[in-house]
Amino acid sequence: MDDVKTAELLLACLENEGVEYMFGVPGEENIDVMDALMDSRIEFIVTRHETGAAFMAGTYGRLTGKPAACLATLGPGATNLMTGVANANMDNSPLIAITGQAGLDRHHKISHQHYDLVSMYKPVTKWNTQVKSPDTIPEIVQKAVEQSTGEKPGAVHIDLPEDVAGMEAGGSPLPVRSDAEGKASEKNINEALEIIQRSNHPLILAGNGVARAGAAKELIELVEKQDIPVVHTFMGKGALPRDHERNLLTAGLSGNDYITCGFREADLIITVGFDMAEFPPKNWNPDGRTPILHVDGKEAEVDAYYPAAVQVTGCIRTNLAGLTQSLSSRTRDIDWVKNVRTQALEELSSFQESEEFPVKPQKIIADLRDVLNEEDIVISDVGAHKMWMARMYHTSRPNTCLISNGLASMGVAVPGAVAAKMVRPDRTVVAVCGDGGFQMTGAELETAVRLNLPVIILLWRDNGYGLIEWHQRRHFERTSHISFGNPDFMELARAYGLQAYGINHPRDLKPALKEAVSLQKPVLIDCPVDYGENMKLTEKLGDILC
Repeated sequence: MDDVKTAELLLACLENEGVEYMFGVPGEENIDVMDALMDSRIEFIVTRHETGAAFMAGTYGRLTGKPAACLATLGPGATNLMTGVANANMDNSPLIAITGQAGLDRHHKISHQHYDLVSMYKPVTKWNTQVKSPDTIPEIVQKAVEQSTGEKPGAVHIDLPEDVAGMEAGGSPLPVRSDAEGKASEKNINEALEIIQRSNHPLILAGNGVARAGAAKELIELVEKQDIPVVHTFMGKGALPRDHERNLLTAGLSGNDYITCGFREADLIITVGFDMAEFPPKNWNPDGRTPILHVDGKEAEVDAYYPAAVQVTGCIRTNLAGLTQSLSSRTRDIDWVKNVRTQALEELSSFQESEEFPVKPQKIIADLRDVLNEEDIVISDVGAHKMWMARMYHTSRPNTCLISNGLASMGVAVPGAVAAKMVRPDRTVVAVCGDGGFQMTGAELETAVRLNLPVIILLWRDNGYGLIEWHQRRHFERTSHISFGNPDFMELARAYGLQAYGINHPRDLKPALKEAVSLQKPVLIDCPVDYGENMKLTEKLGDILC
């Protein structure tokens, strides 16, 4: 490529690597990139806040396995972007963050809006760098994409000073390289086969990596051949269909739960695609005595409560298939699995006809699950509702209930729903939000309306920070500074151009959800929730005995 600016070469290299979208907010120090976008195949999505842009790019990456870019200017734009970048990185979602920066001629002194962004972004990315020479762009972009998408995926960051962005650049995009999928060594496979065959009560813990690897089919085949029950992390939900008799649903709440009995029963825990941030091993292997068979793309983190007796690393699909092929069929005596499933499912169904108001969390989830198809996508924000959704919204497909459980940032659901609907326009997409998290990124409703994306916002309204109240009551039996005021959410939604429904009785919810699905336009449903159920759940979990 001859006679192009650095910014133009940057976009050409991103296009060459398959990047299709860039989300962001324009600024002074990224004007060369903004101008170059006018002639680029990359579609730029203007967002209302940089954090929302990064949340959108992260959700896009999680659902597609491909990185989208997110763009911010220097200073406050870059620091706003950082929360969403860190969220994607801890959720192992591929993402490329690009920040504008002050010109190189003022890096040596205190200068307007200038911070060392490479140093600031280093802890929250897999890799990052600053462009100091136009000729390095092809190498930087290819390395950024490969780092972002390599196992485990995550966020990368490119810092582009404004003077470098406008310089003439030579060079061309590099040929795209394909990664070979690795297979575990024969020695490790044989060790894994031996430890499985010796085990009488194995339990599989399915994590986020099952969805990333597209390994649900291979996992099911292993489960059915060896008759092994499966429990999911919050982010691993859907690896097994919710009606599968060996599906022990979801683990992740601290303290006892029905599945606690399963972990205590196990003499081997097989973790598949498990990320430490999803569910600390101390919570489910408190003595560190139960051996672990670690099946993942990378070696296990060192953790005293995660004794990885055998590690099978490489392509999860390939290695699961190899294990299944080499194992003989087996039937195990695990009556306790049926008991755990029955109790967990009955807890949800018992509230389906509840007419108490405000609406019980269990009732909201039961109605939502009844209305949505198995392929539809729910994105949970962070708050008390997240704990209920994680525990009780059961799924049959990976990536149909998206829960951020690494950084676990509030505000992720509305921007995430925008990106999810872009990626899966044929599916209903619902953002489940608390009123606290919704107010943090609710301005992205305008983005959804502008893009004509029929997302549904299901707002659980309690006029306070419900999850923090829950923790305060557990620890101190009183609350401190968790209440706030709210606008009229229905009028706010209408001002943005959404259809809005208010729930005044539990019987209103299911019809409102059905109508929202049928309308095919952006909708907000304002549903008061009774979080008095939080402490009741705490007491119930404390009473569970194995």
